[in-house]
Amino acid sequence: MKRTFLLTLIALLTIPAVAQPLARQREAARKAATQSSAKTATVSERAQLEFPSAMDMPEDVSWRRDIYRVLDLTKDRNAVLYYPEEPQGDRMNLFTYLFKLMMRRQITVYNYTIDGNEDFRASNQVQRKDFLDRNHIRYQEKNGSYRIEDSDIPSNEVTLYYIKESTYFDQHTATFHTQPVALCPVRRVVDEFEVNPVSTPLFWVKYSDVAPYLAKLSLNGSNYNNAATISADDYFTTNQYEGKIYKTNNLQGKVLANYCKTDSDMVKEQKRIEKELTTFQDHVWGTDSTTIKRLAAQQAAQDSLLAAKDKGSKTVSAKRSKSKREVESNSSRSQLKRQKSSGASSSRPTYSVRRQRH
Repeated sequence: MKRTFLLTLIALLTIPAVAQPLARQREAARKAATQSSAKTATVSERAQLEFPSAMDMPEDVSWRRDIYRVLDLTKDRNAVLYYPEEPQGDRMNLFTYLFKLMMRRQITVYNYTIDGNEDFRASNQVQRKDFLDRNHIRYQEKNGSYRIEDSDIPSNEVTLYYIKESTYFDQHTATFHTQPVALCPVRRVVDEFEVNPVSTPLFWVKYSDVAPYLAKLSLNGSNYNNAATISADDYFTTNQYEGKIYKTNNLQGKVLANYCKTDSDMVKEQKRIEKELTTFQDHVWGTDSTTIKRLAAQQAAQDSLLAAKDKGSKTVSAKRSKSKREVESNSSRSQLKRQKSSGASSSRPTYSVRRQRH
C-alpha cells in the first residue's frame, strides 16, 4: 500500500514537469506569431506614414465605371515612366523601381492570367525565382537571396503599361474621381527578324500596395525644365498619363478588339466610352452637353439683346441731346437777332413831324 502511494505521488509530480515544457512551447509559438504579425503591421503603418498617398475609393460609392487603358511610353505624356532606361545614381524608371521592390519582398505582385483580368488571390502570387527563370533574367542566388545587375534588368524593353482605373462618384462629398487600381508592365521583345515585337505582360500589382513607395519615386515633369520633378504617385493620382481604352468591365468580359472589326470601329468605340463618362457627370448635375449649349446660346442671345438695347438707348439719348442743343442754339440766335434789331433802332435819330396849315 505504501509502495503504491509512493508510485502515485511520483507520477503526479512527473506529469506537470513534462506538461510544462509543452505548454511553454505553445505559448512561445503564440507569442512569436503575435510579434511577427505586429511587426508586419508596424512596417506597413510606418510605410504609410513615411510615404503618404491618396485615400482609397470608398466601398459604398453610388456609381463606378472600371476601365482598362494601355499606356504607350513612346508618347510624350508617358515618357517620364521610361527614362532613364538604366539607373543613373538614385534615378530610375518605373519598371526598375517595381522590380527592385518585388525582389526585396516589399510588394506582392501577381501573375498575368490568360483572360487578362487581375487575380489578387494568394495562390496567384509571383514566385521570384520562377519569374527570373521565365523571363530569362540572369541572377546569382545565395542563401535564398538574389543578386541582379542593373544592366540585366530588362527595363528598356518595358515600353507599355496596362492600367486599370475606376471613375466613380462619391456621394458623401458629391465629387467625381478617377483613381488607378492596378498596374501591369508589358515587355516588348523584337523577334529574330526584327519585324513584329512580341508583347508579354509581366505581372499585376495593386496600386494601393505600391502607392506609398511611388510617393518616393521622383519623375522629371518637363522637357523644358529639368529641375521640375513630380512623384510617381502624384503623376498617377492626378491622371497625367495618356492611354487608349482597350477594355471595360462588362458582363461578357470582352475586350474592344473582340467586337470592333476595324481600326475605325475601335476609335469610335473608344470615343463613345469616353463620352459616356463625361455625359454621366453632366447628367448628375442636371446639365448635359445639349443643355449647356442651349443655355449658352440663350445667354449669348440675351447679352446681344441687352447690348442692342443699350446701344439704342445711347443713340436716342444722343439724338435728344442734339435736338436740345439745336433748339437752344436756334433760340440763342433768335434772341441775338432781336437784340441786334433793338439796338439798331435805338441808335437811329428820331424826327417829329408836325402838320402845318397853309
